Amino acid sequence: MATRRPVKRRPLLVGVIASPADLRCALALREAPDLFELRLDCLIDILKQAERKMSILSAPAIITARDPREGGMGNLSARQRAELLLRFLPHAKLVDVELRNARRFEALLERVRKQRIQRILSLHDFKSTPSPRTLRAKAAEAKAHGADIFKIAVRIETPAALAQLVDLVIDKNLKIPLSAMGIGKLGAISRLLLARCGSALNYGSLQRTHVEGQLPIDVLRSALRRSNC
Repeated sequence: MATRRPVKRRPLLVGVIASPADLRCALALREAPDLFELRLDCLIDILKQAERKMSILSAPAIITARDPREGGMGNLSARQRAELLLRFLPHAKLVDVELRNARRFEALLERVRKQRIQRILSLHDFKSTPSPRTLRAKAAEAKAHGADIFKIAVRIETPAALAQLVDLVIDKNLKIPLSAMGIGKLGAISRLLLARCGSALNYGSLQRTHVEGQLPIDVLRSALRRSNC
């Protein structure tokens, strides 16, 4: 019997909602992205408003409540982050939890699986570019924990580091869909190139950028329309 090949996924555009202004912009967009990401750790002051507006967003939602060790706001505890995710779970198409927290959030992730919500396990390194060997090992670890997508956001300061990340995105032997993006000196160009090379999820700003290298959503949309890596 022939081996069944995995279905190739189209790279998706994600609009990041991480402020009240982002939420207003998301609701007013003429052309919606494929998905919105709700950074719940950034929306603590408007949770009730965000919850009310979920049903009228023009695209499905990724929800995440980022760990402070990976750029999360408000210094929220693991328990507080889990409570936020559970609160917004009925509105979610995907849930993003840091790979380092996969065991701690195991019960929550199993509940997510049973509800047929996709699971993203993520790694954010704002200081360095992990080696390709390390990133492949992390991808395998994410797969072992049941992730549907492995997301990495790492510092990219040199062309060599960018080339390594491109090689990872186009690697047909990787056993899990990869969402990859750069932070830092070459962050912006990395996001354009990785989007065109097939990064599964590509995150753009709706108002101001929230991390170094993040691009406006319209710029990423144009890059995806020219995907040809």
